[in-house]
Amino acid sequence: MTTDAIEVAALKADSFGRIALMRDGDGLFVRRDLAHVPLWLRLPAWWLARREAQALRCVSGLAAPQLLRWDGRRLDRSYLDGAAMYQRPPRGDLGYFRRARRLLQQLHRCGIAHNDLAKEANWLVLADGAPAVIDFQLAVRGRPRSRWMRLLAREDLRHLLKHKRTYCPQALTPVERRLLQRHSWLRAAWFATGKPVYRFVTRRILHWEDNEGQGPKP
Repeated sequence: MTTDAIEVAALKADSFGRIALMRDGDGLFVRRDLAHVPLWLRLPAWWLARREAQALRCVSGLAAPQLLRWDGRRLDRSYLDGAAMYQRPPRGDLGYFRRARRLLQQLHRCGIAHNDLAKEANWLVLADGAPAVIDFQLAVRGRPRSRWMRLLAREDLRHLLKHKRTYCPQALTPVERRLLQRHSWLRAAWFATGKPVYRFVTRRILHWEDNEGQGPKP
């Protein structure tokens, strides 16, 4: 554990931990600290952080945060110099979306489905214009060729194509348009059951107001 790290800036604080930009002798990194999580949420907060640590171990070397340390209370990951998609929109940037699709393919070959890419906050536009993904708390690990993982990978791709439709619609191919129109049973089940529960918990119980990670509400 790094003992001489200093906090540079607070990035986010919610019921599942506090995220801050830190600096130590090796440079900048990002820390998720569970120290101030309410007692009744410590188990799910620990479970989510542990899940993220396990996923980050699988994506070493890709355009995603690299796991530095996880001790059960603090998760340290590498810092990526970039901005969220909604903060630096890749309008008309076909190259961004081509590289983003290759990044997804790499993640999926590693046996990782991100499972939370509908949120623009989880897509970064790096300083050089390249894509990266963050926040692997809900990522699923498994055999890349299993039916379940292929289904989740397809949903990851559909979420990317939705962003492409928003920022680079003229570049959508006929195959991509058909994929956007094809809704899986998983999506139907989420909208029928999971999403209402998610909204109730996050908005009524946890009082989150970030529009599900897509920037401040208008």
